[in-house]
Amino acid sequence: MNTPFRYDFVGSFLRPQKLKDARKNFEEGTISQEKLTAVEDECILELVAKIKELGYHVITDGEFRRSTWHLDFMWGFEGIEHQKTVEGNTTFDAEAAMIDDTYMTGKISVKNHPFVEHFKFIKALEDENTVAKQTIPSPGQFYAYFTGAQLLNTTLEIYGSEEAFAEDVIKAYGEFVQEIYAAGCRNLQFDDCVWGGMVDAKMAVALTGRTGQRLEDYKKLLLELNNQVVAQAPEDLVINTHVCRGNYHSTFFSSGAYDSVADLLFGEENVNAYYLEYDDKRSGGFAPLAKVSGDKKVVLGLITTKTPELEDKEKVIARIHEAAKYVPLDRLYLSPQCGFASCEIGNKLTEEEQWAKLKIVKEIADEVWSDR
Repeated sequence: MNTPFRYDFVGSFLRPQKLKDARKNFEEGTISQEKLTAVEDECILELVAKIKELGYHVITDGEFRRSTWHLDFMWGFEGIEHQKTVEGNTTFDAEAAMIDDTYMTGKISVKNHPFVEHFKFIKALEDENTVAKQTIPSPGQFYAYFTGAQLLNTTLEIYGSEEAFAEDVIKAYGEFVQEIYAAGCRNLQFDDCVWGGMVDAKMAVALTGRTGQRLEDYKKLLLELNNQVVAQAPEDLVINTHVCRGNYHSTFFSSGAYDSVADLLFGEENVNAYYLEYDDKRSGGFAPLAKVSGDKKVVLGLITTKTPELEDKEKVIARIHEAAKYVPLDRLYLSPQCGFASCEIGNKLTEEEQWAKLKIVKEIADEVWSDR
């Protein structure tokens, strides 16, 4: 069984209160790592049971062992350090994000990444109806984080050139992919907000510190990093990608249609499927989907995780058929636009409302693709 499925989800879920309490207690030094892990295990078991009860075919650990969707993965690399931010370091629609400051202290490498052991736990919960999916930031996302306007000089001090750093990113990701494949992973998802930032022309310049041809060359390099890691992966490892414009405490980071990145992202990235944000006007229309090449699949993120209100089923169905003008219905799928908790803080809805969102995703998909 391989992702995506007709009704699917991106990966992260709201952290239960007992997990939030346990992590707070661990950070304050009142419980051990073993106790925290036991609470994580318990919450993940409860999460997977609920996912299966709803009839979903993909399972994840909800990212319950992470603080953020991307930085925890980076912390598993040699040469990467982090510390608590004091004032917030990224602004999401005027809200400061309290996520750790993460920086490079030496050349990167990876071996025995903690995510591999995390995956083994969820892999053991597979059954004949479900398959485990692992989510990680894309190679391009990793590269962009350390070569953006704020951190490029530090990277150059360590590596001497961007090319040398790019080579190590490809090498390290290749080693991680082999490790997680050996642990049984056959469904890997690259989470990639880089393209979600590139859709906003002004933000693309601000984030990268590049303009004109330098910016266009940078985009091509990010694509090449992703494609090289995909090319080196085992043939039976399904690699999909998720693209969004930021998802922190129900806020967003950028806005803009996919048109400006469609040629590269949809036409040339060699992934199996795209999980795309399409829950509001910030995402633009479906016309760029005409650039999706080959037989690649598109998971339409038409249900929002940012607000608790349930979508109108008929309107969602109409939008699916609108998208089918550009990508055949047989290659379309449905999911929420992003996770429910890209960071521990989570979005502004309850766990009950979260499950109601997934229930409606399945109901709509069952109706649209009932004969397929």
